[in-house]
Amino acid sequence: MKFVLTCGGTAGHINPAIAVAQRLREIVPECEILFIGAEGKMEMDLVPREGFEIVPLRVTNLSRGIHLADIGHNIHSLKNVIESGHEAKRILKEFRPDAVLGTGGYVCYPVLHEAAKLGIPTLVHESNAVPGLTTRMLADHVSCVLLGYEESRQHYPAAADVRVTGTPVRGKFSIYTKELAKEELGIAPDMPLVVSMWGSLGSGHMNETLVKMLPLMKNQKDFRMIHATGSYYYQDVTKKLQDAGVDTVDCNTDVREYIYDAARVLCAADLVLCRAGASTLSELSSIGKPALIVPSPNVTNHHQEKNARLVERAGGAKVLLEGEFDEASFLAEIRKLVSDSETLSAMSRSMLDLAVPDALDQIVDTVLEYARKGRTKK
Repeated sequence: MKFVLTCGGTAGHINPAIAVAQRLREIVPECEILFIGAEGKMEMDLVPREGFEIVPLRVTNLSRGIHLADIGHNIHSLKNVIESGHEAKRILKEFRPDAVLGTGGYVCYPVLHEAAKLGIPTLVHESNAVPGLTTRMLADHVSCVLLGYEESRQHYPAAADVRVTGTPVRGKFSIYTKELAKEELGIAPDMPLVVSMWGSLGSGHMNETLVKMLPLMKNQKDFRMIHATGSYYYQDVTKKLQDAGVDTVDCNTDVREYIYDAARVLCAADLVLCRAGASTLSELSSIGKPALIVPSPNVTNHHQEKNARLVERAGGAKVLLEGEFDEASFLAEIRKLVSDSETLSAMSRSMLDLAVPDALDQIVDTVLEYARKGRTKK
């Protein structure tokens, strides 16, 4: 069997696709898997790290602005969509997959649209409570729509086959206990670990908060922190800290560009500071990690806040909005949570209750179902 997976832009789109690819390889060891990503985006780095081949398409985002520059950008993006569609068609005809799955990002549109026109079984997974533009545009073309949340079903009345599966989590999360993960990281079992991560690209606002917060943490021993700046902000953050004379070791903090060993670091965590991307929340729920969530305000229809409120209502997280705190009050909130083991334990149990343990299997089973249907028609 042959499978194409397409994803792009952020780890929240890429990691679920990698999880599916890994499980497909376990179930059908002789299968061939090809990823299609957006040229120059992070999937071109992350996917090969997991041992999968990926080919690029030239795809750019759409601007929702109304100025001449925005219009010009969108014209260029439309040209890229047309050209990438031709290239996607060529790749698909050459590779001849039995099924194609998209997990989000603009690159999914030309790949899935062309695959559907070629009569290849096509599936798209939407992990957020509110669907993105790409998923909405594809809903009437693909064979099956897979959803992370039941609340999303209402957005797809015309789709042929809609299934609520949850969002898949990479298998590596299941191999760690907190004790083993902390041991590998060199952290004492009784030292609380706070993991600060704000999306694969990073957050300017939260990085600025961290830069101002670290001087308040000098010589503190209340907790250990690992902070990921994101790829856009690492050099800026490290320079600002250096210019301010901040020694991160004295602050008991490890500043990284990206957390490549996410399974180990998150399994070791006692509290996670994060955005509300659906993939992140699925990973945290699968391992029962309490979260202090600051949803991104820079997404369409505030879908991150809606994701975050679902988790907050269930008791697994506390939600703060940008503008509701400064560096001092944010640090106070962190200290309050890490010092309250009963609250963290209750939040952990609530997070576990939100998990969909068989989400990955549901999605892989559906992909295989459609692949086999396609084969019987050949």
